[in-house]
Amino acid sequence: MRALAWAVAAATLTLSACGPSPQKAQTTQPTVRIGGPFRLVDTAGRPVTETALLGKPTAIFFGFTYCPEVCPTTLAELTNWLKALGPDADRLNVIFVSVDPERDTPAQLKTYLANFDPRIRGFTGTPEAVAAAAKAYRVYYAKVPTEDGGYTIDHSSAIYLFDKDGGFVEPIGYGTPAERAVGQLRKLVG
Repeated sequence: MRALAWAVAAATLTLSACGPSPQKAQTTQPTVRIGGPFRLVDTAGRPVTETALLGKPTAIFFGFTYCPEVCPTTLAELTNWLKALGPDADRLNVIFVSVDPERDTPAQLKTYLANFDPRIRGFTGTPEAVAAAAKAYRVYYAKVPTEDGGYTIDHSSAIYLFDKDGGFVEPIGYGTPAERAVGQLRKLVG
Protein backbone atom coordinates (compact mmCIF):
# COMPACT_ATOMS: atom_id res chain seq x y z
CA MET A 1 0.00 0.00 0.00
CA ARG A 2 2.85 2.33 0.87
CA ALA A 3 4.41 1.65 -2.52
CA LEU A 4 1.19 2.68 -4.24
CA ALA A 5 1.07 5.95 -2.30
CA TRP A 6 4.69 6.70 -3.26
CA ALA A 7 3.91 5.93 -6.92
CA VAL A 8 0.94 8.33 -6.93
CA ALA A 9 3.03 11.04 -5.24
CA ALA A 10 5.88 10.56 -7.71
CA ALA A 11 3.47 10.71 -10.66
CA THR A 12 1.93 13.90 -9.29
CA LEU A 13 5.34 15.53 -8.89
CA THR A 14 6.34 14.44 -12.39
CA LEU A 15 3.16 15.91 -13.90
CA SER A 16 3.64 19.13 -11.96
CA ALA A 17 7.18 19.42 -13.22
CA CYS A 18 6.05 18.94 -16.83
CA GLY A 19 3.76 21.93 -16.90
CA PRO A 20 1.44 24.17 -14.99
CA SER A 21 -1.47 22.70 -13.12
CA PRO A 22 -4.91 23.24 -14.64
CA GLN A 23 -5.60 26.02 -12.12
CA LYS A 24 -2.46 27.91 -13.18
CA ALA A 25 -3.01 27.33 -16.91
CA GLN A 26 -6.09 29.57 -17.05
CA THR A 27 -5.96 32.19 -19.74
CA THR A 28 -7.73 35.49 -19.63
CA GLN A 29 -10.15 36.21 -22.42
CA PRO A 30 -9.65 39.53 -24.17
CA THR A 31 -12.47 41.95 -23.51
CA VAL A 32 -14.28 43.49 -26.42
CA ARG A 33 -14.59 47.25 -26.13
CA ILE A 34 -18.04 48.63 -26.88
CA GLY A 35 -18.31 52.38 -27.34
CA GLY A 36 -15.73 54.97 -28.16
CA PRO A 37 -15.11 58.13 -30.08
CA PHE A 38 -17.59 59.51 -32.57
CA ARG A 39 -18.19 62.78 -34.41
CA LEU A 40 -21.83 63.23 -35.29
CA VAL A 41 -24.41 66.03 -35.31
CA ASP A 42 -27.56 66.48 -33.24
CA THR A 43 -31.04 67.42 -34.47
CA ALA A 44 -30.03 71.09 -34.61
CA GLY A 45 -27.03 70.24 -36.80
CA ARG A 46 -24.55 70.99 -33.99
CA PRO A 47 -21.44 68.79 -33.76
CA VAL A 48 -21.48 66.28 -30.93
CA THR A 49 -18.90 63.78 -29.69
CA GLU A 50 -18.87 61.00 -27.10
CA THR A 51 -17.61 63.50 -24.51
CA ALA A 52 -21.08 65.11 -24.47
CA LEU A 53 -22.36 61.90 -22.86
CA LEU A 54 -19.88 61.77 -19.99
CA GLY A 55 -21.06 62.59 -16.49
CA LYS A 56 -24.41 60.79 -16.84
CA PRO A 57 -25.21 57.15 -17.59
CA THR A 58 -26.29 56.59 -21.20
CA ALA A 59 -28.74 54.39 -23.06
CA ILE A 60 -27.91 54.39 -26.78
CA PHE A 61 -29.83 52.79 -29.63
CA PHE A 62 -28.89 52.67 -33.32
CA GLY A 63 -31.74 52.65 -35.84
CA PHE A 64 -33.43 54.73 -38.54
CA THR A 65 -36.57 56.79 -38.95
CA TYR A 66 -37.98 54.75 -41.85
CA CYS A 67 -37.79 51.55 -39.78
CA PRO A 68 -41.17 49.80 -39.91
CA GLU A 69 -41.15 48.01 -36.55
CA VAL A 70 -38.06 47.65 -34.34
CA CYS A 71 -37.18 51.34 -34.05
CA PRO A 72 -40.61 52.82 -33.34
CA THR A 73 -41.33 49.96 -30.93
CA THR A 74 -38.03 50.44 -29.11
CA LEU A 75 -38.45 54.22 -28.88
CA ALA A 76 -42.04 53.83 -27.63
CA GLU A 77 -40.80 51.37 -25.01
CA LEU A 78 -38.00 53.77 -24.01
CA THR A 79 -40.61 56.51 -23.65
CA ASN A 80 -42.64 54.31 -21.30
CA TRP A 81 -39.56 53.24 -19.34
CA LEU A 82 -38.52 56.87 -18.84
CA LYS A 83 -42.00 57.65 -17.49
CA ALA A 84 -41.72 54.68 -15.13
CA LEU A 85 -38.36 55.99 -13.85
CA GLY A 86 -40.00 59.28 -12.90
CA PRO A 87 -37.55 62.06 -11.92
CA ASP A 88 -34.63 59.58 -12.08
CA ALA A 89 -34.98 59.59 -15.88
CA ASP A 90 -33.51 63.10 -15.92
CA ARG A 91 -30.20 61.60 -14.74
CA LEU A 92 -29.88 59.55 -17.96
CA ASN A 93 -28.73 60.33 -21.49
CA VAL A 94 -30.97 58.60 -24.03
CA ILE A 95 -29.58 58.66 -27.56
CA PHE A 96 -30.94 57.47 -30.92
CA VAL A 97 -28.21 57.28 -33.58
CA SER A 98 -29.36 56.97 -37.18
CA VAL A 99 -27.74 54.33 -39.37
CA ASP A 100 -29.44 55.89 -42.42
CA PRO A 101 -27.63 59.20 -42.89
CA GLU A 102 -28.84 59.36 -46.50
CA ARG A 103 -32.42 60.02 -45.40
CA ASP A 104 -32.09 60.88 -41.72
CA THR A 105 -31.06 64.51 -41.76
CA PRO A 106 -31.08 66.45 -38.49
CA ALA A 107 -34.49 67.89 -39.44
CA GLN A 108 -35.90 64.42 -40.23
CA LEU A 109 -34.62 63.10 -36.90
CA LYS A 110 -36.14 66.03 -35.04
CA THR A 111 -39.56 65.48 -36.65
CA TYR A 112 -39.44 61.72 -35.99
CA LEU A 113 -38.29 62.00 -32.36
CA ALA A 114 -41.10 64.49 -31.60
CA ASN A 115 -43.31 61.38 -31.36
CA PHE A 116 -41.41 60.10 -28.32
CA ASP A 117 -40.10 61.31 -24.96
CA PRO A 118 -38.38 64.69 -25.42
CA ARG A 119 -35.35 63.43 -23.47
CA ILE A 120 -34.48 61.12 -26.37
CA ARG A 121 -31.85 62.94 -28.42
CA GLY A 122 -31.04 62.12 -32.03
CA PHE A 123 -27.63 61.99 -33.70
CA THR A 124 -26.71 61.52 -37.36
CA GLY A 125 -23.82 62.46 -39.61
CA THR A 126 -22.06 61.69 -42.83
CA PRO A 127 -22.05 58.05 -43.98
CA GLU A 128 -18.40 57.81 -42.90
CA ALA A 129 -19.08 59.32 -39.45
CA VAL A 130 -22.06 57.00 -38.87
CA ALA A 131 -20.00 53.98 -39.99
CA ALA A 132 -17.21 54.93 -37.57
CA ALA A 133 -19.68 55.32 -34.67
CA ALA A 134 -21.37 52.01 -35.48
CA LYS A 135 -17.99 50.29 -35.61
CA ALA A 136 -16.97 51.76 -32.24
CA TYR A 137 -20.24 50.56 -30.69
CA ARG A 138 -20.09 47.14 -32.40
CA VAL A 139 -23.39 47.79 -34.18
CA TYR A 140 -24.26 45.89 -37.33
CA TYR A 141 -26.20 47.59 -40.11
CA ALA A 142 -26.58 47.05 -43.85
CA LYS A 143 -28.64 48.63 -46.60
CA VAL A 144 -31.09 46.11 -48.10
CA PRO A 145 -32.79 46.86 -51.46
CA THR A 146 -36.58 46.51 -51.57
CA GLU A 147 -38.76 45.36 -54.48
CA ASP A 148 -40.09 48.89 -55.07
CA GLY A 149 -36.59 50.20 -55.84
CA GLY A 150 -36.07 51.72 -52.40
CA TYR A 151 -34.22 50.26 -49.47
CA THR A 152 -34.49 49.38 -45.83
CA ILE A 153 -31.76 48.92 -43.23
CA ASP A 154 -31.03 45.68 -41.43
CA HIS A 155 -29.49 46.57 -38.06
CA SER A 156 -28.70 45.52 -34.50
CA SER A 157 -31.67 45.96 -32.20
CA ALA A 158 -30.22 46.16 -28.68
CA ILE A 159 -30.04 49.24 -26.49
CA TYR A 160 -26.55 49.61 -25.04
CA LEU A 161 -26.12 50.91 -21.50
CA PHE A 162 -23.04 52.83 -20.37
CA ASP A 163 -21.99 54.23 -17.02
CA LYS A 164 -21.27 57.92 -16.44
CA ASP A 165 -17.62 57.40 -17.45
CA GLY A 166 -18.52 55.83 -20.81
CA GLY A 167 -17.87 52.23 -19.75
CA PHE A 168 -20.14 49.59 -21.23
CA VAL A 169 -22.45 48.03 -18.63
CA GLU A 170 -24.90 45.72 -20.44
CA PRO A 171 -27.47 45.64 -23.24
CA ILE A 172 -31.23 45.68 -23.12
CA GLY A 173 -32.33 43.18 -25.75
CA TYR A 174 -35.20 43.83 -28.12
CA GLY A 175 -38.40 42.55 -26.56
CA THR A 176 -37.10 42.63 -22.98
CA PRO A 177 -40.06 42.77 -20.57
CA ALA A 178 -40.72 46.29 -19.31
CA GLU A 179 -40.18 45.50 -15.63
CA ARG A 180 -36.73 44.05 -16.35
CA ALA A 181 -35.72 46.95 -18.63
CA VAL A 182 -36.87 49.55 -16.08
CA GLY A 183 -34.90 47.66 -13.43
CA GLN A 184 -31.77 47.80 -15.60
CA LEU A 185 -32.21 51.54 -16.13
CA ARG A 186 -32.97 52.15 -12.45
CA LYS A 187 -29.80 50.27 -11.48
CA LEU A 188 -27.84 52.29 -14.06
CA VAL A 189 -28.93 55.67 -12.68
CA GLY A 190 -28.93 54.45 -9.06
